[in-house]
Amino acid sequence: MLRAVTLERIEAYYDAAPRGAARVEEIGPFTLFVSTGPWPYYARPRLGLEHAFTADEVEAVRARQRELGVPEAFEWVHETTPSLLAAMSLPVMQAPLMVLAGAVPAAADAEVRMIDADDPLLDAAVAAQDRGFGGTGEGVEDRAAFLRERLASGATRMAIAVVDGAVVGVGQHQPVGAVTEIVGVATVPEARRRGIAGAVTARLVEDAAADIVFLSAGEDAARVYARLGFERRATACIAG
Repeated sequence: MLRAVTLERIEAYYDAAPRGAARVEEIGPFTLFVSTGPWPYYARPRLGLEHAFTADEVEAVRARQRELGVPEAFEWVHETTPSLLAAMSLPVMQAPLMVLAGAVPAAADAEVRMIDADDPLLDAAVAAQDRGFGGTGEGVEDRAAFLRERLASGATRMAIAVVDGAVVGVGQHQPVGAVTEIVGVATVPEARRRGIAGAVTARLVEDAAADIVFLSAGEDAARVYARLGFERRATACIAG
C-alpha cells in the first residue's frame, strides 16, 4: 500500500510540475505539455486515468507534436500505466525511478552549496550543466534567464560544486507541495569520478523539505544514488 500511495503522489507531481512552464492540451487519453520556456516537454497519460492504450492514440499525439514543431516525446511510469509500453511506436528508455529512503551524507573535494537567483556563478553553473550533458557550454543565455526566474520564485532549488573558483558540478530539485524531484545533476567532463555528483545530490537532499524526494536515472547512475539512500520503486519510461 505504501508503494501505491507513493506512486500516486509522484504521478500527481508529474502532472503538476510542468504546468508552470507549459500550456496544456488534452488529446484522447494523453495530456500534452507544450513548453513556454527553453526546455521541451512531452505527453503523459492523463492523471488518474485507467485505460488500455492503443497505437492509434499514440500516433494522434505524435501528429499533434509534429504540427506544433515540438519533440515527439512521451513519459510515464510503467507500473501505473502498463499498457502504454506495447502501444508505443517510439524507442523507449526504461530507467529506475528511485525514492529517498534514508539519506547518506556524501563528500567531495569541492565546495558544494545552494545558490539563488542573484548568485554571480549562476551563468557559469548553467554552462557547466550543459557541458556535463554533452553540450559546449555556449549559447545558454535563455536557459540561464529562465532558471533565474524559477530560482527567484522558488519553483527550482539549485546546488553547485566549485573547485578553484570554477563550477564543476550542478543539480536541481523542483518542489511541488511536499514532493520534489531531483533533476539535472551533471559534472563537467574533467571533474568526473571524484564524487562531485554524489555530493551535489546529497546537498539537494539536505535542502529538500519534502515528504517524498525522488529521481530517475540510468542503471549506472542508479548505483550511485542507491549509495546515497535511494531505493528503486518503479520504472520511468521515456520515449522519443
